[in-house]
Amino acid sequence: MFDKVLVANRGEIAVRVMRACAELGVDTVAVYSDADKHGGHVRYADEAYNVGPARAADSYLDGEAVVEAARAADADAIHPGYGFLAENADFAARVEAADGITWVGPASDAMERLGEKTHARRVMDDADVPIVPGTTEPVTEVDAVTEFGDEHGYPVAIKAEGGGGGRGMKVVESAAEAEEALESAKREGEAYFSNDSVYLERYLENPRHVEVQIVADAGEEGEGPDDESDVVHLGERDCSLQRRHQKVIEEGPSPALSDELREKIGAAARRGVAAADYTNAGTVEFLVEEDLDRDPSEPLGPDTPFYFLEVNTRIQVEHTVTEELTGIDIVKEQLRVASGEGLSVSQGDVELEGHAIEFRINAENAAKEFQPANEGRLDTYDPPGGIGVRVDD
Repeated sequence: MFDKVLVANRGEIAVRVMRACAELGVDTVAVYSDADKHGGHVRYADEAYNVGPARAADSYLDGEAVVEAARAADADAIHPGYGFLAENADFAARVEAADGITWVGPASDAMERLGEKTHARRVMDDADVPIVPGTTEPVTEVDAVTEFGDEHGYPVAIKAEGGGGGRGMKVVESAAEAEEALESAKREGEAYFSNDSVYLERYLENPRHVEVQIVADAGEEGEGPDDESDVVHLGERDCSLQRRHQKVIEEGPSPALSDELREKIGAAARRGVAAADYTNAGTVEFLVEEDLDRDPSEPLGPDTPFYFLEVNTRIQVEHTVTEELTGIDIVKEQLRVASGEGLSVSQGDVELEGHAIEFRINAENAAKEFQPANEGRLDTYDPPGGIGVRVDD
């Protein structure tokens, strides 16, 4: 196991990772911007280093400064948390190239493969994981959009390669909207992700959003799972309740899936992850066709169509739901895999017990269309507690 881990993040996820480290007897290092020098994660860590000005682009997103802080602290690993540099394959490669420092996450080349949506779709398709009808190569001309719509029907989704959370996605209801939507999706892709490449999918209007938590060992060669037995799925989370394509409430197990369908989706996730040579923790997201006429007490059967959506190559906000159901600490498993110890659990060890629901509590102004609140102060902070209640803050 590592001696000292730098956590390249702030806020609740930094504290969450540090707690796992402390329980494993590992020292922790915080990084902070000028604005966060009194932050909770700074107080919680064993030591802390300033990495730049208040603006995140000049501090938390400065990969060189973060690695230099790790060297200064003599840390032997970097855990990225979620957000900031967590899914940045270039940063992962920088850490991998740094002498004496280990990246706690999937290998940079696996991140790159699955971070490109069209490449990820090809990998999953080859592994016999169902994908939404769509293109596996980038689209540049409006004719490709209208031809796709003629073949598969409207609406059609135009999606940015690097997109997520609804950014860079445009829904085309008819051929007349295709040109404007294509240009708009490309502009957003360039603006948000520095990548104007887009692809097409048949737009599913009322799917359920179901994601499978996986943890994967590095196999005997240490470069990726030898086969599906090195990949463990920890059950699914239902993230169908969203606003503006952002998850608000997550629960597990999904109340909509039969046991047979749940097993099929979990097996598909394991298969796809093994085929992608993916290690450490991640989430495989699926869209499940919903039957709007079904009785809610009757779950979706094993023949219900489901489709691969994407892989999140990091730990997620929602990992807490899975931890409460399984009793498995996912951050500790990340550290074990990265340090070479390997997973402490096999598929046969995983049992789901009970039901868990996570609520994201956001500081937003309801009078201004729920825009994020950018100022203000709490006079009282009194988090809930008691049996069955967990608060990450």
